[in-house]
Amino acid sequence: MRNITQRICCVIPPHIQNHVAEHGNREQRKRAAATLAHTAVPRSCERVAALIGPPVHRPAEKKRHVYDAGRQLILPGTLVMTEGRPTASDIEVREAFDGSGAVYDFLGSVFLRHSIDNRGMRLDSTVHYGTHFENAFWDGRQMVYGDGDGQLYNRFTAPVDVVAHEHIHGMTEHDSGLLYCGQPGALNEHISDVIGILTKQWRLGLTAMRSDWVIGKGVFGPAVRGVGLRSMKAPGTAYDDPVLGKDPQPSHMRRYMDFPDDDGGVHINSGIPNHAFYYTAIDLRGFAWEIGGRIWYRTATSRLFPEAGFQYFAEATVIVAGEMYGIGGNVQRVIYDAWARVGLLLPASLLRSAGFGRKALFAGHSSTEE
Repeated sequence: MRNITQRICCVIPPHIQNHVAEHGNREQRKRAAATLAHTAVPRSCERVAALIGPPVHRPAEKKRHVYDAGRQLILPGTLVMTEGRPTASDIEVREAFDGSGAVYDFLGSVFLRHSIDNRGMRLDSTVHYGTHFENAFWDGRQMVYGDGDGQLYNRFTAPVDVVAHEHIHGMTEHDSGLLYCGQPGALNEHISDVIGILTKQWRLGLTAMRSDWVIGKGVFGPAVRGVGLRSMKAPGTAYDDPVLGKDPQPSHMRRYMDFPDDDGGVHINSGIPNHAFYYTAIDLRGFAWEIGGRIWYRTATSRLFPEAGFQYFAEATVIVAGEMYGIGGNVQRVIYDAWARVGLLLPASLLRSAGFGRKALFAGHSSTEE
């Protein structure tokens, strides 16, 4: 077991919570401040794991545990649902159980991966964490879901892309260990968004053209003006609300933000690679997990290192596309084009080795699109 202190990866970014703490009503400000204070403190993975027990690695079959915290800030809580006890009347319990199952099934069916660690790790979740706790997070060992307040936030267990997004932080920890700050942190968030949206599309049988490309649709309550947490199709347009603020995500490197909070803008600048994946999926057509998703997965799980940034990741996806689908082929060209459209141009040496030639620089996209 690793003796480390693990940063909490939350679904509601701190810039939203900060805006609520400044612009919400008295109760909203109070809850936002409490959530910020709680999730800002790193957790000891060793302490949490000691409470839950060691992760189950063998055999490589689906194993899920759901706990109920009883609205206390104590983990893991009371065990209420397992594979051997697969029914529960509590909707949050059922959704947490089904959501982690969808993540396991997607990773196994599409990428032949055995759980988030690729060794059959048991997927543990705790629901009803705290009183009106306004977030969901991966703490280095398990998923934790608050209930929200029913006004700004609905159940965090409901959107399967949110459930998948948070689980994939665990996959990233196991494979690349991307640092959770600056561009590596934004890539960390981007990989979670990609697998999150692909899990939703796979579960619903949606092609790239039919998907809404919204992360967290249904998380916001009836009082919020917004469609979800992030839009991969149109970063910066997901919400515009007087209490939560306006979606700050950029879609192009021209608007990259060196943000002092949010660990250097990890939830903000992820809009740039998110938009590149959206372009990739739309241009390749069909089901996004079949080609683009497999390229992103292989790159994320075998080519990254803790300090990797946007440029390195973009180049790596183009190289992997050539290895998987042919050097100089249509797939590789589509992916290069997608990165160019968000302002990330790849070196000429890489283009020549991929067989692009001088006329394949896609300068129109790289200079005009945002």
